Amino acid sequence: MTIPALGLVTIGQAPRADLRPDAEPLLPGVRLVEHGALDGERFDGPAERETRRLLAPEPGEAPLVSRLRDGGSVVLGHTALVPRIERAVAHAERDGAAATLLLCTGHFPAVRANRPLLFAEPLVLRGVAAAVGADPVGIVCPHPDQAEDAVRRWSDVLSGEVRAAPANPYAPPEQALDEVAAAARALAEAGSSWIVLDCIGYTERMRAAAVRAAGRPVLLARAIAVRMAGEVVAAFGSPSETPAAHPGNGS
Repeated sequence: MTIPALGLVTIGQAPRADLRPDAEPLLPGVRLVEHGALDGERFDGPAERETRRLLAPEPGEAPLVSRLRDGGSVVLGHTALVPRIERAVAHAERDGAAATLLLCTGHFPAVRANRPLLFAEPLVLRGVAAAVGADPVGIVCPHPDQAEDAVRRWSDVLSGEVRAAPANPYAPPEQALDEVAAAARALAEAGSSWIVLDCIGYTERMRAAAVRAAGRPVLLARAIAVRMAGEVVAAFGSPSETPAAHPGNGS
């Protein structure tokens, strides 16, 4: 019997050593296939500055932040990423992924894929909206420049008041925990009834730190997206049973 596989495509570099400890317990019996949009990029030596320049957000574009293989981070733009994401999705499908999850809560246009392609953003947005009702919600995002965009995106789907505060999940571990705790506490004190850690980089440890600091329920983007992706893999079974083609429409 073929073990069903889920493709995990990060907008940074794979493997995501920070993700597997949280993802694997949610996906019993599923093989994980990891690829990164930036797996072919160099972030060392004299090429690093030019690489970062080419990947940076365009003027007016909301920034994205992701993890590199060495544990560092990079600030990215959507436009530069799309062709690189498509290559990573193709690699995951060649490795037998029955479905692929794009590990980013940013908004992307359609990405070409031959099997079901899930975008974390709509999975998280709709899942949170179903859970919180009309309650006020606090959004924790990685970068200060993302806060305004986060409020706008979440206000489109939530009927309650939305606030945002930054905390870098890719900072050194103890610093990251402190930043997440401080952001969650500030959002709770401002009146948020729920806290959402709105980046795939936030971990279960960070969720626990946020709960302790805020005294509020905390929803974790990576857990919502991974649970839903596992359900899709279970629905389609082994790769041989997956439809031959599927539009990358983020549904």
